[in-house]
Amino acid sequence: MLPTCVPHLTEGPPITDALPNLETRRDRSLQLALAAARTAADNRGQDVAVLDMRSITPEFDYFVIATGNSRRQLHAIGDEIDHTLEDELGDHRLGTEGYHESRWILLDYGSVVIHLFDEETRRYYALEDLWGSAQRVALPWEDK
Repeated sequence: MLPTCVPHLTEGPPITDALPNLETRRDRSLQLALAAARTAADNRGQDVAVLDMRSITPEFDYFVIATGNSRRQLHAIGDEIDHTLEDELGDHRLGTEGYHESRWILLDYGSVVIHLFDEETRRYYALEDLWGSAQRVALPWEDK
C-alpha cells in the first residue's frame, strides 16, 4: 500500500497511458520526415527523398535526404528544418554532425535522421543505394 503522503501516485491513468502507442509514434515520425523534406524542397534542396527504414532497422523510422548547391544553402536548409521541426512541431534535435564542414550535414531527431549533402558527397556515399531495400515514401507535393 502506498503512503498517504504520495497521493499523485494513486490518482489518474496508469503510467503506460502516458507513452504513445506504436502507431501514434510512427505517424509522428512520418509527419516529421515529410515536414523536413518539404522544408528542404521549399529551400531549393534538390533530389529530396524520404526513405522508410522501419523494416530495416529499429534505430530510426525515416531518412530524409537532400542535396544543396553550396555550403550556405546547406546551412540554410538545415536551419530551416530545425526551425520547422522544433519551433512549429515541438520536436527536439538530439544531435548534429558535419555542420562546419558542410559537405554532409546530419540532423538527428531520433526517429528521423536528416542527411543534407553537397552533390559530390551524396554521389560518393550513395545512401539510397546502400539502403536500397528501403521503400521510398511518395512526397505528396510532387507530381506523380
